[in-house]
Amino acid sequence: MLGVFDSGVGGLSSVKELAKCLPEEALVYFGDTGRVPYGTRSEETIIRYAMQDARFLMEFSPKAILVACGTVSSVALDALQNAFDVPIIGVVAPTAAAAAVATKNRKIAVLGTPATIRSGAYGKQLLQLDPGLEIFSMACPLFVPLVENGHIDPDDPITAAAVAHYLEPVAAFGADTIILGCTHYPLLKQIIGQYVGQQVRLIDAGRESALALKRILTDSGLRSDEGGGQRFFVSDAPADFADTARIFLQKDIREAVKRIDIEKY
Repeated sequence: MLGVFDSGVGGLSSVKELAKCLPEEALVYFGDTGRVPYGTRSEETIIRYAMQDARFLMEFSPKAILVACGTVSSVALDALQNAFDVPIIGVVAPTAAAAAVATKNRKIAVLGTPATIRSGAYGKQLLQLDPGLEIFSMACPLFVPLVENGHIDPDDPITAAAVAHYLEPVAAFGADTIILGCTHYPLLKQIIGQYVGQQVRLIDAGRESALALKRILTDSGLRSDEGGGQRFFVSDAPADFADTARIFLQKDIREAVKRIDIEKY
């Protein structure tokens, strides 16, 4: 069984990709919908929340945990890896690696939550891979609530205005590669792509982290052949989560979602 968690529904972009590349794996997902967003919290609070999320998933004895949250991956991954005796991977390293390969002009823009951008995690990872890269980072605090509230239609004027606001300096920077450094952001890929143009490569943190987890399981001989299944848990409003999850997963999971008290962990 694989564990996946995020501050809300964004991590479902990783779940969707995991279902494609590891369909045989059972999966338990926790979305902390009662405390979303994490991206505007302090480092101490993010670490505390992440520890609780991981402790909940450990009740299912996972063979690995995917932190499908750019904020937690940027701020709390080391703490999680030191605290638990299972492989725990985040979205930063695999996403940065994909961006470093994709860029041609060596100009990469990073879009993320305020906490992710403050941490500088993507920039540090990218410069370790290639010290000659030029990096432009942009915090996009409106993107998560827009996605959580269903404003993902390519013609949505509110989201289009937010994208233009955040991406104008990115376009001026001239990046040929943009990291969507939060797992919510792939749902805005079409709107972002319309703004920056087809010549700009958009790197999806959900997809890259799912592929990285597949490689780890394969290399470690931990792949399952028993057939998969998915369970979903949230800290608040399971019906609202299920409604939004339909957008991510293109299926109805209402009967598979349960609410838990994450503060007990």
